[in-house]
Amino acid sequence: MAKKDIDWSNLGFGYIKTDKRFVSNYKNGAWDEGCLTEDDTITLSECAGVLQYAQTVFEGLKAYTTEKGQVVIFRPDLNAARLKSSAERLEMPVYPEDQFVEAVVKTVEGNLDFVPPYGSGATLYIRPYMFGTNPVIGVKPATEYQFRVFTTPVGPYFKGGAKPITIKVSDFDRAAPHGTGHIKAGLNYAMSLHAIVTAHNEGFAENMYLDPATRTKVEETGGANFLFVTKDGKVVTPKSDSILPSITRRSLVYVAKEYLGLEVEEREVLFEEVKDFAEAGLCGTAAVISPVGKIVDHGKEICLPSGMEEMGPVTKKLYDTLTGIQMGRIDAPEGWIRVIK
Repeated sequence: MAKKDIDWSNLGFGYIKTDKRFVSNYKNGAWDEGCLTEDDTITLSECAGVLQYAQTVFEGLKAYTTEKGQVVIFRPDLNAARLKSSAERLEMPVYPEDQFVEAVVKTVEGNLDFVPPYGSGATLYIRPYMFGTNPVIGVKPATEYQFRVFTTPVGPYFKGGAKPITIKVSDFDRAAPHGTGHIKAGLNYAMSLHAIVTAHNEGFAENMYLDPATRTKVEETGGANFLFVTKDGKVVTPKSDSILPSITRRSLVYVAKEYLGLEVEEREVLFEEVKDFAEAGLCGTAAVISPVGKIVDHGKEICLPSGMEEMGPVTKKLYDTLTGIQMGRIDAPEGWIRVIK
């Protein structure tokens, strides 16, 4: 099959319908085998659990064309495990982890001609998700669910390179103590929408959320974990029970230790420490690392020494090494890469 006639180098980060998606239904206490379908529509009861009580969880990962021309996906087993944790927290049935990976593989196989070519800067974004489907009017979990996987080709998150961004310290809390901040549930992102729109309207790229209990410690942004670099080259990532365990962050931590020989600390990070760091970045699936050049705390500016022109040197090494692994330019740790074709 030939690649689709798409201007790969000018793709944005948005939705384009592809040929196939995977669908499986849960009913009477069991998941069916599931299958690929061309139908991209969903028909639901007006009283469906997802519509009444936001019972939905999701994941995000990518398929890449490597330097050798292979189509691969990156650490899908970790997405499967995280979806399991998310489902358990919202009293949803777990979609089996091995079947999750196979569903992702089948969906990519069904859309191979939508996987952007190597060197285009584009990738195939993969969105697995699950939601309650049967009517629920009392406050309780649904009894029927649907698991789906769709794909869409996306361009690089940053056009023209990853320029450092300016973020603000938010007055809002992203999550509650002992709440759902550690899972990938749609409700968490709904709660962040007003905060991010407010930040954008004020000229900022993102929010820095502090811990909801004391508002003295750095947590994360609406959709990414933080990564800091000290002036002596140590990598520091915030540790908290109310932040999402980013797969990209975990991978960068491993790369820092095992590939670059850097010292890494995963610990609580006090906000008052931030002014003393040399570099900062946001890490997630979409951009891998978004460098942060400036943090504004109610009018007071914290300017990182790495500046507003380019990534700091340590952040750049981390970015280049992880993207090199994803694109096949650097040998990957065992089990990180699943070859599709």
